[in-house]
Amino acid sequence: MTTEELLAGLIRVNLVGGLAVLAVLALRIPFRRMFGPELAYGLWAAPPLAAFATLLPARTEDGADARSFIAATVADQSGALLVLWIVGFAAVFAGLALAQKRFMDAVKRGTAGPSVVGVIAPRIVMPGDDGTYSEEERALIRAHEREHVSRMDPRAGALASALQALCWFNPLVHLGAHVLRLDQELACDAAVLRRRPSARALYARTLLKTQLASQPLPFGCYWPACGPHPLEVRIGLLRAPHNDNYGLTGSCLIAAGLIVMAYMGWRLNPPVPPPAPMVELWRLNTGPTMSVMLVPAPGKAV
Repeated sequence: MTTEELLAGLIRVNLVGGLAVLAVLALRIPFRRMFGPELAYGLWAAPPLAAFATLLPARTEDGADARSFIAATVADQSGALLVLWIVGFAAVFAGLALAQKRFMDAVKRGTAGPSVVGVIAPRIVMPGDDGTYSEEERALIRAHEREHVSRMDPRAGALASALQALCWFNPLVHLGAHVLRLDQELACDAAVLRRRPSARALYARTLLKTQLASQPLPFGCYWPACGPHPLEVRIGLLRAPHNDNYGLTGSCLIAAGLIVMAYMGWRLNPPVPPPAPMVELWRLNTGPTMSVMLVPAPGKAV
Protein backbone atom coordinates (compact mmCIF):
# COMPACT_ATOMS: atom_id res chain seq x y z
CA MET A 1 0.00 0.00 0.00
CA THR A 2 1.38 3.38 -1.02
CA THR A 3 1.30 6.53 1.09
CA GLU A 4 -1.39 7.96 -1.18
CA GLU A 5 -3.60 4.93 -0.72
CA LEU A 6 -3.11 5.00 3.06
CA LEU A 7 -4.10 8.65 3.31
CA ALA A 8 -7.03 8.18 0.93
CA GLY A 9 -8.31 5.30 3.05
CA LEU A 10 -7.92 7.36 6.23
CA ILE A 11 -9.88 10.26 4.70
CA ARG A 12 -12.66 7.91 3.56
CA VAL A 13 -12.85 6.39 7.04
CA ASN A 14 -13.27 9.87 8.55
CA LEU A 15 -15.83 11.06 6.02
CA VAL A 16 -18.02 7.96 6.25
CA GLY A 17 -17.58 7.64 10.00
CA GLY A 18 -18.54 11.29 10.48
CA LEU A 19 -21.70 10.87 8.42
CA ALA A 20 -22.60 7.78 10.46
CA VAL A 21 -22.09 9.72 13.70
CA LEU A 22 -24.49 12.41 12.47
CA ALA A 23 -27.05 9.73 11.62
CA VAL A 24 -26.78 8.17 15.10
CA LEU A 25 -27.04 11.58 16.78
CA ALA A 26 -30.31 12.14 14.90
CA LEU A 27 -31.74 8.69 15.69
CA ARG A 28 -30.62 7.98 19.25
CA ILE A 29 -33.32 9.93 21.11
CA PRO A 30 -36.28 8.67 18.99
CA PHE A 31 -34.99 5.11 19.30
CA ARG A 32 -34.52 5.55 23.05
CA ARG A 33 -38.11 6.71 23.45
CA MET A 34 -39.49 3.88 21.34
CA PHE A 35 -37.32 0.94 22.39
CA GLY A 36 -35.46 1.99 25.52
CA PRO A 37 -31.85 3.01 26.21
CA GLU A 38 -30.39 -0.48 25.84
CA LEU A 39 -31.36 -0.93 22.21
CA ALA A 40 -30.70 2.71 21.37
CA TYR A 41 -27.13 2.28 22.59
CA GLY A 42 -26.66 -0.41 19.92
CA LEU A 43 -26.85 2.30 17.25
CA TRP A 44 -23.29 3.29 18.14
CA ALA A 45 -22.01 0.18 16.40
CA ALA A 46 -22.90 1.89 13.10
CA PRO A 47 -20.04 4.45 12.82
CA PRO A 48 -17.15 1.95 13.16
CA LEU A 49 -18.95 -0.58 10.94
CA ALA A 50 -19.55 2.00 8.21
CA ALA A 51 -16.02 3.38 8.51
CA PHE A 52 -14.30 -0.01 8.33
CA ALA A 53 -16.55 -1.05 5.44
CA THR A 54 -14.72 1.51 3.31
CA LEU A 55 -11.57 -0.58 3.73
CA LEU A 56 -13.15 -3.64 2.11
CA PRO A 57 -12.26 -4.44 -1.53
CA ALA A 58 -14.06 -1.91 -3.73
CA ARG A 59 -16.59 -2.89 -6.36
CA THR A 60 -15.39 -3.11 -9.94
CA GLU A 61 -16.84 -1.00 -12.72
CA ASP A 62 -15.93 -0.64 -16.39
CA GLY A 63 -14.42 2.75 -17.14
CA ALA A 64 -13.58 3.53 -13.50
CA ASP A 65 -10.35 5.35 -12.72
CA ALA A 66 -7.58 3.21 -11.33
CA ARG A 67 -6.69 6.10 -9.02
CA SER A 68 -9.36 7.59 -6.74
CA PHE A 69 -10.06 11.31 -6.63
CA ILE A 70 -8.89 11.54 -3.00
CA ALA A 71 -5.63 9.75 -3.74
CA ALA A 72 -4.98 12.06 -6.69
CA THR A 73 -5.73 15.13 -4.55
CA VAL A 74 -3.29 14.23 -1.77
CA ALA A 75 -0.60 12.88 -4.10
CA ASP A 76 1.55 16.03 -4.12
CA GLN A 77 1.53 16.47 -0.34
CA SER A 78 1.25 12.84 0.75
CA GLY A 79 4.54 12.79 2.64
CA ALA A 80 3.87 15.95 4.64
CA LEU A 81 0.28 14.90 5.39
CA LEU A 82 1.42 11.51 6.63
CA VAL A 83 3.94 13.11 8.99
CA LEU A 84 1.26 15.52 10.25
CA TRP A 85 -1.16 12.65 10.89
CA ILE A 86 1.49 10.64 12.77
CA VAL A 87 2.33 13.65 14.96
CA GLY A 88 -1.34 14.27 15.74
CA PHE A 89 -1.97 10.59 16.45
CA ALA A 90 1.01 10.41 18.81
CA ALA A 91 -0.08 13.59 20.64
CA VAL A 92 -3.68 12.43 21.15
CA PHE A 93 -2.59 8.94 22.20
CA ALA A 94 -0.13 10.43 24.68
CA GLY A 95 -2.92 12.60 26.09
CA LEU A 96 -5.18 9.56 26.52
CA ALA A 97 -2.39 7.63 28.22
CA LEU A 98 -1.73 10.56 30.57
CA ALA A 99 -5.43 10.82 31.44
CA GLN A 100 -5.52 7.09 32.17
CA LYS A 101 -2.47 7.40 34.43
CA ARG A 102 -4.01 10.30 36.35
CA PHE A 103 -7.19 8.33 36.90
CA MET A 104 -5.26 5.29 38.09
CA ASP A 105 -3.27 7.49 40.47
CA ALA A 106 -6.59 8.71 41.90
CA VAL A 107 -7.66 5.07 42.28
CA LYS A 108 -4.52 4.35 44.30
CA ARG A 109 -5.27 7.35 46.53
CA GLY A 110 -8.82 6.10 47.02
CA THR A 111 -10.39 9.25 45.52
CA ALA A 112 -11.84 7.69 42.35
CA GLY A 113 -14.85 5.54 41.75
CA PRO A 114 -17.24 4.05 41.18
CA SER A 115 -15.90 2.96 37.82
CA VAL A 116 -14.55 0.06 35.81
CA VAL A 117 -10.92 0.21 34.74
CA GLY A 118 -9.08 -1.97 32.27
CA VAL A 119 -9.92 -3.49 28.91
CA ILE A 120 -8.68 -7.08 28.74
CA ALA A 121 -9.34 -7.83 32.42
CA PRO A 122 -11.67 -5.08 33.71
CA ARG A 123 -11.94 -4.55 37.44
CA ILE A 124 -14.44 -2.61 39.49
CA VAL A 125 -13.33 0.39 41.54
CA MET A 126 -15.65 1.11 44.46
CA PRO A 127 -15.71 4.30 46.54
CA GLY A 128 -14.31 4.11 50.03
CA ASP A 129 -16.59 2.68 52.70
CA ASP A 130 -16.81 5.87 54.76
CA GLY A 131 -20.49 5.65 55.61
CA THR A 132 -21.67 7.73 52.66
CA TYR A 133 -23.53 4.80 51.12
CA SER A 134 -25.74 2.23 52.76
CA GLU A 135 -25.27 -1.46 52.04
CA GLU A 136 -28.22 -1.41 49.66
CA GLU A 137 -26.76 1.55 47.76
CA ARG A 138 -23.34 -0.10 47.52
CA ALA A 139 -25.03 -3.24 46.19
CA LEU A 140 -26.67 -1.16 43.44
CA ILE A 141 -23.33 0.44 42.57
CA ARG A 142 -21.69 -2.98 42.27
CA ALA A 143 -24.59 -4.21 40.14
CA HIS A 144 -24.17 -1.23 37.83
CA GLU A 145 -20.43 -1.75 37.39
CA ARG A 146 -20.84 -5.50 36.93
CA GLU A 147 -23.33 -4.75 34.19
CA HIS A 148 -20.65 -2.72 32.43
CA VAL A 149 -18.27 -5.67 32.61
CA SER A 150 -20.83 -8.22 31.38
CA ARG A 151 -21.82 -5.96 28.46
CA MET A 152 -18.12 -5.48 27.54
CA ASP A 153 -18.56 -1.72 27.76
CA PRO A 154 -14.88 -1.11 28.65
CA ARG A 155 -13.87 -2.56 25.29
CA ALA A 156 -16.36 -0.33 23.48
CA GLY A 157 -14.94 2.68 25.32
CA ALA A 158 -11.40 1.64 24.44
CA LEU A 159 -12.37 1.34 20.76
CA ALA A 160 -13.89 4.82 20.90
CA SER A 161 -10.67 6.19 22.41
CA ALA A 162 -8.60 4.44 19.74
CA LEU A 163 -10.76 5.99 17.01
CA GLN A 164 -10.32 9.39 18.63
CA ALA A 165 -6.57 9.00 18.28
CA LEU A 166 -6.81 7.58 14.77
CA CYS A 167 -9.20 10.32 13.61
CA TRP A 168 -7.84 13.09 15.82
CA PHE A 169 -8.64 15.84 13.30
CA ASN A 170 -12.35 14.90 13.01
CA PRO A 171 -14.53 16.76 15.58
CA LEU A 172 -17.49 14.45 14.89
CA VAL A 173 -15.49 11.47 16.13
CA HIS A 174 -14.74 13.22 19.43
CA LEU A 175 -18.38 14.29 19.81
CA GLY A 176 -19.56 10.76 19.04
CA ALA A 177 -17.18 9.24 21.60
CA HIS A 178 -18.50 11.59 24.29
CA VAL A 179 -22.18 10.96 23.56
CA LEU A 180 -21.51 7.21 23.28
CA ARG A 181 -20.34 7.20 26.91
CA LEU A 182 -23.51 9.00 27.99
CA ASP A 183 -25.70 6.48 26.17
CA GLN A 184 -23.59 3.66 27.58
CA GLU A 185 -24.42 4.76 31.13
CA LEU A 186 -28.13 5.17 30.30
CA ALA A 187 -28.20 1.66 28.84
CA CYS A 188 -26.46 0.27 31.93
CA ASP A 189 -28.95 2.04 34.22
CA ALA A 190 -31.83 0.55 32.26
CA ALA A 191 -30.33 -2.94 32.41
CA VAL A 192 -29.89 -2.76 36.19
CA LEU A 193 -33.43 -1.47 36.78
CA ARG A 194 -34.90 -4.04 34.41
CA ARG A 195 -33.70 -6.66 36.89
CA ARG A 196 -34.55 -4.55 39.96
CA PRO A 197 -37.70 -2.59 39.08
CA SER A 198 -38.54 -1.90 42.73
CA ALA A 199 -35.19 -0.15 43.35
CA ARG A 200 -35.89 2.85 41.12
CA ALA A 201 -36.13 5.44 43.93
CA LEU A 202 -33.10 4.04 45.78
CA TYR A 203 -31.13 4.02 42.53
CA ALA A 204 -31.93 7.70 41.93
CA ARG A 205 -30.81 8.63 45.45
CA THR A 206 -27.58 6.68 44.93
CA LEU A 207 -26.85 8.59 41.74
CA LEU A 208 -27.35 11.90 43.53
CA LYS A 209 -24.85 10.83 46.18
CA THR A 210 -22.26 9.56 43.74
CA GLN A 211 -19.42 11.95 43.08
CA LEU A 212 -19.19 12.51 39.35
CA ALA A 213 -15.84 11.85 37.72
CA SER A 214 -13.85 15.05 37.35
CA GLN A 215 -11.27 13.63 34.96
CA PRO A 216 -11.58 11.37 31.92
CA LEU A 217 -11.03 7.61 31.89
CA PRO A 218 -10.18 6.63 28.29
CA PHE A 219 -9.92 2.87 28.93
CA GLY A 220 -12.81 2.05 31.23
CA CYS A 221 -16.34 3.14 32.17
CA TYR A 222 -17.38 6.15 34.21
CA TRP A 223 -20.10 8.80 34.17
CA PRO A 224 -18.62 11.85 32.40
CA ALA A 225 -19.28 15.10 34.26
CA CYS A 226 -19.82 18.11 32.03
CA GLY A 227 -22.26 20.20 34.00
CA PRO A 228 -25.67 19.27 35.40
CA HIS A 229 -27.28 18.29 32.10
CA PRO A 230 -26.10 14.63 31.85
CA LEU A 231 -27.13 13.88 35.46
CA GLU A 232 -30.51 15.51 34.84
CA VAL A 233 -31.01 13.25 31.83
CA ARG A 234 -30.05 10.21 33.84
CA ILE A 235 -32.39 11.02 36.73
CA GLY A 236 -35.13 12.00 34.29
CA LEU A 237 -35.02 8.59 32.63
CA LEU A 238 -35.32 6.92 36.02
CA ARG A 239 -38.50 8.90 36.65
CA ALA A 240 -39.96 7.99 33.29
CA PRO A 241 -42.25 4.95 33.08
CA HIS A 242 -40.43 1.72 32.35
CA ASN A 243 -40.32 0.87 28.64
CA ASP A 244 -40.81 -2.82 27.87
CA ASN A 245 -40.27 -2.50 24.11
CA TYR A 246 -37.18 -4.68 24.09
CA GLY A 247 -38.69 -7.17 21.67
CA LEU A 248 -37.98 -8.40 18.19
CA THR A 249 -39.10 -5.21 16.42
CA GLY A 250 -36.47 -2.97 17.93
CA SER A 251 -33.71 -5.56 17.52
CA CYS A 252 -34.60 -6.07 13.85
CA LEU A 253 -34.62 -2.32 13.22
CA ILE A 254 -31.22 -1.91 14.86
CA ALA A 255 -29.78 -4.84 12.89
CA ALA A 256 -31.23 -3.52 9.63
CA GLY A 257 -29.83 -0.08 10.35
CA LEU A 258 -26.37 -1.48 11.00
CA ILE A 259 -26.45 -3.48 7.77
CA VAL A 260 -27.59 -0.44 5.78
CA MET A 261 -24.87 1.74 7.34
CA ALA A 262 -22.18 -0.83 6.54
CA TYR A 263 -23.43 -1.24 2.99
CA MET A 264 -23.55 2.52 2.42
CA GLY A 265 -20.02 2.84 3.78
CA TRP A 266 -18.81 0.19 1.32
CA ARG A 267 -20.87 1.70 -1.50
CA LEU A 268 -19.30 5.12 -0.99
CA ASN A 269 -15.95 3.53 -1.69
CA PRO A 270 -15.05 4.62 -5.27
CA PRO A 271 -15.15 1.80 -7.83
CA VAL A 272 -12.04 0.43 -9.46
CA PRO A 273 -11.59 -0.91 -12.99
CA PRO A 274 -11.91 -4.68 -13.42
CA PRO A 275 -8.61 -6.54 -13.43
CA ALA A 276 -6.98 -7.29 -16.76
CA PRO A 277 -7.86 -10.76 -18.11
CA MET A 278 -5.39 -13.45 -17.26
CA VAL A 279 -3.73 -14.73 -20.42
CA GLU A 280 -1.84 -17.98 -20.15
CA LEU A 281 1.25 -17.96 -22.29
CA TRP A 282 2.92 -21.09 -23.57
CA ARG A 283 6.50 -21.24 -24.50
CA LEU A 284 6.77 -22.56 -28.04
CA ASN A 285 9.94 -24.09 -29.45
CA THR A 286 10.53 -22.21 -32.67
CA GLY A 287 13.89 -23.78 -33.42
CA PRO A 288 14.46 -26.24 -36.24
CA THR A 289 12.91 -29.66 -35.91
CA MET A 290 15.32 -32.54 -35.62
CA SER A 291 14.34 -36.04 -36.73
CA VAL A 292 16.18 -39.14 -35.59
CA MET A 293 15.91 -42.36 -37.55
CA LEU A 294 17.21 -45.64 -36.23
CA VAL A 295 18.99 -47.75 -38.87
CA PRO A 296 19.49 -51.44 -37.98
CA ALA A 297 23.00 -52.87 -38.25
CA PRO A 298 23.57 -55.64 -40.78
CA GLY A 299 22.57 -59.04 -39.43
CA LYS A 300 20.98 -57.61 -36.24
CA ALA A 301 17.33 -57.21 -35.55
CA VAL A 302 16.09 -54.06 -33.97
